Amino acid sequence: MTMKLKKTLQIILALCLGLWMISCQQEHIKLTSPNGKLSLEFTLDEEGAPRYCLRHAGKNILLPSRLGLVLKDAPDLLTGFVLKEVKHDSHNDVWQPVWGEEAEIVNHYNELRVCLKEETSLERELNIIFRLFDDGMGFRYEFPRQQQLQEFLIDDEVTEFVFPADYDAWSIPVKGVRFYEALFEKKTLSKMGWVSTPVTIETTDSLYLAIHEANLTDYAAMNLKPVEQLEDNKTVTLRAALTPWSTGEKVRVTDTRVSPWRTMIVAESAGDLLLSRLMLNLNEPCRITDTSWIQPMRYIGIWWTYHMKHSTWHAGPHHGATTENTMRHIDFAAANNLGGVLVEGWNEDWATWKFSFTKPYTDFDIQRITDYGRSKGVALIGHHETGGNVSNYENQMEDGFKFYEKYGVHQVKTGYVGDLLDGKEYHSSQFGVLHYRKVIEAAARHRICIDNHEPVIPTGLQRTFPNLMTQEGVRGQEWDAWDVDGGNPPSHTVMLPFTRGLAGPMDFTPVTFRFVNDVMPQTRVHTTLAKQLALFVVLYSPLQMASDEIENYEANPEPFNFIVSCPTDWSRTVVPEACIGSYVTIARCDKGEGCWYIGSITGDEERTANISLSFLDTDKSYLATIYRDAPESDYETCPAAILIEEREVTYSDTLTIRQARSGGTAVRLCPIKDS
Repeated sequence: MTMKLKKTLQIILALCLGLWMISCQQEHIKLTSPNGKLSLEFTLDEEGAPRYCLRHAGKNILLPSRLGLVLKDAPDLLTGFVLKEVKHDSHNDVWQPVWGEEAEIVNHYNELRVCLKEETSLERELNIIFRLFDDGMGFRYEFPRQQQLQEFLIDDEVTEFVFPADYDAWSIPVKGVRFYEALFEKKTLSKMGWVSTPVTIETTDSLYLAIHEANLTDYAAMNLKPVEQLEDNKTVTLRAALTPWSTGEKVRVTDTRVSPWRTMIVAESAGDLLLSRLMLNLNEPCRITDTSWIQPMRYIGIWWTYHMKHSTWHAGPHHGATTENTMRHIDFAAANNLGGVLVEGWNEDWATWKFSFTKPYTDFDIQRITDYGRSKGVALIGHHETGGNVSNYENQMEDGFKFYEKYGVHQVKTGYVGDLLDGKEYHSSQFGVLHYRKVIEAAARHRICIDNHEPVIPTGLQRTFPNLMTQEGVRGQEWDAWDVDGGNPPSHTVMLPFTRGLAGPMDFTPVTFRFVNDVMPQTRVHTTLAKQLALFVVLYSPLQMASDEIENYEANPEPFNFIVSCPTDWSRTVVPEACIGSYVTIARCDKGEGCWYIGSITGDEERTANISLSFLDTDKSYLATIYRDAPESDYETCPAAILIEEREVTYSDTLTIRQARSGGTAVRLCPIKDS
C-alpha cells in the first residue's frame, strides 16, 4: 500500500468516524427497564451538552435534564462533548443481605454506559452510567484516569431533574436544621427551597417518586434546590447542591473516580416506595468475610433516664452509668428476651466533653459488667460520644475499639453533637463522609457494629459494610422529652417511612410507655400506647431500642410482651395499606417460626384500618394477638388505654380495627400447629 493511498484511507476513516459521532449525537440513545415500563433517553444537544429524560408507560416523569460538572481553576465539564462510545449491558441475580427487611433481594437492571470526549484541545473524557430497574433509576459520573484530568476540584454538579409540573413533595430544609432532625413538610416542588434528600414526590399521574443517592463514597452529600424560572414556565427544575468544604469547593477528586449514584424510585403506590431496594442494589457487595458477629437485636438502655433528669451522664451522686445500675438493666433484659443494654455516660469526661474512649469512670467496672452480661446472655452496647471533635476521636479511635474488643463488646453507638465537625466542616461534607467511612472500616477490623448518631444521611452502605447497622439522621423520639414546642406531632411518624425511612434503617428509639414529662410538662409523647408498640415494626432498624426506663415496662408487662417477642430481622415485608402523612400498615415475617408482625399507625385523624391478611400462607391458620386502641384511647386525653385480644385467622381474613388519633395497632400472627 502506497503512502498516498494509506493517507487517503485514514482521511476516509476519520470522516466516517466523525459522521458516526454526529449521527449518534442526533439520535436519542435509549434504555428500558427489565419490565419495559420505564424508559430513558440520552442525547447531546446542539452545544454538545449531555441531557437525559425519563418516562413511565410512555408518560413523562423527567423532561430533558442537564448533566455535567463545574470545576474549580479548570474549564467546566458541561458542553462541547461528542460521543466516543456507547455500551449496553444487563444484570440479573439474587443476593442475601446479612440482615434486613427481606431474606433475598432481586438485583435486575439494564445499563447504558455513555462515554463522552471533548472536541476542544483538552480532549477530556467523562463517562455517565445509567441503570434502570423496574422500580427506578440510578446514574453516576465516572472520571477516567487521563493526563488532562488528574486530581481536580468540583465547584458544582449540574445534575438536574426537570419535572413537567409543580408536584407536591415532602422534604426537610438544609438551612436551620441540625443533623437532619426536622419535621418533613409537604410543599410544591417550586416552594421547597434548599432541601436534603430523600425528597418524596407525588405526581398527578398517581406515581410516587423519591430522589436520593446511593453509595456515597469520598464525595459530598447531594442536596437539591429549585432553579429559578419564569412564572409562565410550568416545568420545575431541581438541581444538585452539594455540601461544601469550609474552603468552598464541593469535592476533591483524587483516588475515587466515580460520583455516588443519583437515584429515583418510581412507584405506582405509596406503599411500593417502601419496598424498593434500588439503593441497596447500587451499592457494592459485602466486604466482610465473616459476619457471624453481626447480630440484629432489640435492646434497652441507660438513656431515657437522662432526658427525664432522673440521672446524669457525668459522674456524681446521680450518675446513671454505674456498675450496679447496668447490672440491674442486664437482669431486666435477660428476663425479657432482650439482647443488649446501651450505656451512655460510662467514660471520662462528660463534665468537660474532652472525652476519653478507654477510661471508664471509677464507678463503672466494665470487666465485671461484661462478664455478668455474658453469664446472662446479654450484650453491653458501648457508646462513643465525640461532641463533633473528629480529631480527638480519630486520635483515639483504634484504641477505643481495641478497648471494647477486649471486653467482647460488638455494638457501639457513636455521636457527633456539634454543629460543625472539628468546628469547621459540615457533617454531610466530603470531610464528614470520609470520617464516617474511617469509623465503619476501623470498627469492622475490631468486629464492632455501629449505630451512628448525627450522621450523614444513609445511602445503602450497609450492604457493603453490614456492621453499619443503623443511624439516626432523623427527628427521633428524644424530641418528645425536651422539645420546647411540645414534641413530635402525630403526623410525623406517618411521614417518616416514606421519607427518611427510604434512606435506610433509622434509630428513632420508640416504645415510650409513660406519657408524663416531669421536667417539661408541656412536652410529651403524642401517641397512644398501641402506636408505640406498632412503631417497633413500622420504623425499621436491625438494632431496635425500647427507649423508656425499665420501671415503666415493669409496670406494664402485658403490652411489653409484644416487644419481648418482636424480631428486628425479617424474611419478607409487605405494605397492605398506606397514605403518606395519614396512615401506614406494614407487615413483616420473621426468619424463624414463620410468624408475622404487623404495625399500623395513624396521624392526626382517627380511622378504621382494614388490614388484609392475604400475605399469610394459604394452608395455615394463625393465632393473632392484637394490641389495639381502646374505645376511650386518645393521644391527648387517654394515651395509655389499650386492649389486648386473641383470635384465630387465615389468609382470607381482613382485620377491621378502629384506630384513635395518633393511634395504632400491633399484631403478632403465629401459625397454629396441628395437634
